[in-house]
Amino acid sequence: MAATSLDKQLNAIEAVIAEHHDGIGIAELEQRLALGLNRRTLQRRLERLLAQQRIVSSGESVALVYQPALPTCAVVTSAVAVGDYADLELYVPVSAEGAAIRDQVRRPLMHRRPVGYQHAFLERYEPGVCFYLPESLRAQLHEIGRTANDARPAGTYARDIYNRLLVDLSWSSSRLEGNTYSRLDTQNLIELGQVAQGKDAQETQMILNHKAAIEMLIEDVDQVDFNPFTFKNLHAILAENLMADEEACGRLRRRPVEISATVFQPLALPQVLEDCFIELLHKAAAIPDPFEQAFFLMVQFPYLQPFEDVNKRVSRIGANIPLIRHNLCPLSFIDVPERAYVEGILGVYELNRIELLRDVFVWAYERSCQRYLAIRQSMSDPDPLRMRYRAALIEAVQGVVKQRLAPSTELIRQLAHKKAATEDQGAFAQLLSDALKHLHEGSVARYRLRHSEFLAWQPIRDASAIGSVRPD
Repeated sequence: MAATSLDKQLNAIEAVIAEHHDGIGIAELEQRLALGLNRRTLQRRLERLLAQQRIVSSGESVALVYQPALPTCAVVTSAVAVGDYADLELYVPVSAEGAAIRDQVRRPLMHRRPVGYQHAFLERYEPGVCFYLPESLRAQLHEIGRTANDARPAGTYARDIYNRLLVDLSWSSSRLEGNTYSRLDTQNLIELGQVAQGKDAQETQMILNHKAAIEMLIEDVDQVDFNPFTFKNLHAILAENLMADEEACGRLRRRPVEISATVFQPLALPQVLEDCFIELLHKAAAIPDPFEQAFFLMVQFPYLQPFEDVNKRVSRIGANIPLIRHNLCPLSFIDVPERAYVEGILGVYELNRIELLRDVFVWAYERSCQRYLAIRQSMSDPDPLRMRYRAALIEAVQGVVKQRLAPSTELIRQLAHKKAATEDQGAFAQLLSDALKHLHEGSVARYRLRHSEFLAWQPIRDASAIGSVRPD
């Protein structure tokens, strides 16, 4: 092969990788390139680029991604001093359409035309006919978000990464609202009940509300849906103790609201607002693709502003409903730059344009997949018996802890007799024994227990010896 042809291939590959500062996998790289290279040839080109230190790699196996040999998480979106990486703006890679929207919403307010809510933006969307996400993009998201080939019960994957998801999504979604808790602070609060020093009480409450909302989605996955009951309750949980009018939690707003730093004026009439709220959820429920459902909600829910506050939080947590139900990798918004997210929302508010928010959504989902699929590879396959008796095991642990019972061998056998089929009672007894023996402050949420309930029961558990329970 001529050197010039090889150089062109290397330059083309390097250029695509340069657009993905948080990494791109080889499968997506093949889709983005138009070079006609087979997989082995592409791997050789990547090895050459790595040897020349023009790119770097991270991860292993299917989680392996390639990144530009520049400081990570930085994307240049405006002119900066050469070599001064401290001045680089943190942003996501954007399309030409997304860049145009970003430039428009960055203009001074006085140069942006005031606009009101446009019902036609919602009305003209037809589920299954209109798509915010093109077919090729949906296929790409399904490919990277798939977690297993077998048909498992809804919510299985989210439960597999339960503790990690609670922390990541609670922290990152709160951070997009200006919350200053670090991820470690968030983890200590959620797993140990430790409030970070020097933090505002509202910041702590916001984290705890996110935790409770995510637990609702995972634990009640068979009940949550795109209906008013689910979303009013989701709002009530996320808004608890954060609104001046406590009765506004879970209630559609009855007064006009204004949003700072935008020329957008939300809908004001309560009756029209309620009709649009029902129409929005009805259309969301009819969308056949889970990714389109998730993104549709992220677009239309904040635009409608059905509640007095906390609407974007509801849209971010609610966007995970179809992903959890279909056992797809969840969307945690980890590492999403606040400015990119806000400007994507402003594009919807002021221009009814979704391209910039779509760029943010796709980047955020790719980032989440890289994180959770790598984590899942290091985990063992779920125990079929534990999956079958999951609800029964939770009920049994709850009963022992809440009633402050000593976990004796006889009690465990009685509960196994009550909760499990005859042939499974010995194995269930051992599962329950292990669960009680290893229960700690960081795992109480898994059994829907309060931190205070565990602390009251712990001395009783520690005073008794829980050993192996042999089947009768």
